[in-house]
Amino acid sequence: MALRKSLSRRRILAGVFAPTALGVVAAAAIVLPQQDAPTVADPYLAGLAKTTECHDMVSLGIGGRGDIPRDESKMLVDEKGNRLPAAQQGAYRSHWVEPVISAPLENHEAGNGYAAIYIEYPADLASYENAVNQGAENTIEVMKAIRRSCPNTQFAIVGFSEGADVARRAAMQIGAQEQGEDGSWDIIDPDSVSGVVILSDAGREAGEGFFPGAENGANPDGFDRPYQPGSDPVPGRGVLPDTNGGFGHLAGKVASFCSEGDFTCSAPENIALIELLANVGRQVNGDALEREGLTPATGADLAQVVGRVALLALADISANPDWMRSDETFLEVLIKVSDPSYDPATARPTTSVAADADATGEDGAEAPIPAERLSNLAYLPEKIVKEVVGFIRSNQNTLAVVLADPYDQTFGYDRENDDHYGHHFDYWDDDIDGKGTSTVEYAAAWLEHLAREAKEGKKVDPKKVDQTAVLMIAEETAKAETTEVSTTPETLPSSTVTDDATVADSSVPAPVDGAPAPAGDPAAPVDPLAPDAGAPVATTPVTTTAPVPTPSETTTPATGETTTDAGSTTSSGTPTTTVAPTTTTSQAPAA
Repeated sequence: MALRKSLSRRRILAGVFAPTALGVVAAAAIVLPQQDAPTVADPYLAGLAKTTECHDMVSLGIGGRGDIPRDESKMLVDEKGNRLPAAQQGAYRSHWVEPVISAPLENHEAGNGYAAIYIEYPADLASYENAVNQGAENTIEVMKAIRRSCPNTQFAIVGFSEGADVARRAAMQIGAQEQGEDGSWDIIDPDSVSGVVILSDAGREAGEGFFPGAENGANPDGFDRPYQPGSDPVPGRGVLPDTNGGFGHLAGKVASFCSEGDFTCSAPENIALIELLANVGRQVNGDALEREGLTPATGADLAQVVGRVALLALADISANPDWMRSDETFLEVLIKVSDPSYDPATARPTTSVAADADATGEDGAEAPIPAERLSNLAYLPEKIVKEVVGFIRSNQNTLAVVLADPYDQTFGYDRENDDHYGHHFDYWDDDIDGKGTSTVEYAAAWLEHLAREAKEGKKVDPKKVDQTAVLMIAEETAKAETTEVSTTPETLPSSTVTDDATVADSSVPAPVDGAPAPAGDPAAPVDPLAPDAGAPVATTPVTTTAPVPTPSETTTPATGETTTDAGSTTSSGTPTTTVAPTTTTSQAPAA
């Protein structure tokens, strides 16, 4: 152990004096170390899966570096026989992602109603940014193809390490969509995505909880099992802060897990130099650097990226005539322009700096530097102080992180004992509840829950049903105000046809298609306006309209109990509705 730490310290300290080496470390800190050759099952058992083989739910597993299917002969095909960048479980198996996406198979005999597939993408460091963007594109392509053949299929997306970045970007694109006027979506309907699991989220915002956008920060929406009860979010943020953002329509359906000590998702603030080197590392051929070291070829690749960043930084500064007077430091400019998504055309309106340099006087001599630019030189001493102070402040934790060896801390692996002791692998053997449950087991249980819901039929959100129903009642009540209605009580027939539903028995509330049954009786339908659904009930409907009761109205259950509160109804039996009340013009409750 002491020897390993000594060697590790020497490697990292050498990186301090060799920015290239540190850049490789920073780039590698966002992906899984290179895996062995993919494990491929017997092709005769796997067969050739087609998108036309529909399932209630399909989970898409996205592995880390090298952990992807590569055998083209076993890829999924669409309805036209075209190969898709994915392989069904059986044609490929991932040591890391498998425990999550395979969990629901136990409740689906022979895969009936459920399928797990693996997304194929470069999954390398030849160009990290291109690999991850391609992965997100492939994920969406596969989902769209499946959805075309099977419009009722639900999806879950599960990604780890480099695959976690792919899962985040795909989920963000799906969640950010705007529905067209015709009800269509550019990618797929966000409601078709039941859940997203991100293990080691490089785009995690500082202090972000495990379930972004969820009503209850302890668990995803619709799943009542808490994760790490009473614990606070892991400190720090993802090592790629520029890739973060909200999940839009998928908020509340995303689980972003991060283990403390996993530098990929829990990097401290104020590590500007490491952030800069990570940005550069995302654009160089990290695989070649790792394999060959610094050679003329890899050196030229690195120099090209560094030179491009330097030129972009100078252009950005030149486009801002007030830069000398601003608080922005040169290091901040470098970090900004080194972001692979940086677009100089839209980053800042350009000024005619080149025109000033090329301008000539009437006699053909070069024109003098404009006075306003010369005046900026007066701010040079102050700017130098800002640069020094800003550099120190933005790198307060850089040295501590380097000395702590973030690579070993995150990806540490003891080959002799086959022990992945780095925090990047904690998700498989941590204890989140004091009972031995790991993060991966929690994610698997959530997927089992989602798959069971998909198999039983997607449940209707009671809140959405309430809102729609209440608005409908408000509209019908408004119409009733202008319509003459008989005030003579009359007995309702055993079956009364209204505008939207048929009441088969006046003693039982009418069921609503798609509404979930009460927990006590799975077979019994539920009125979305029943007390359990969260809205008051008009238990004495009129033949043509169903006004909402006011606080002064009383509802008489079968037991003879009464209530005068419109917001709550007390009943120990089935309400009896035999006589229609007089016309009521009460206002609908707030949705």
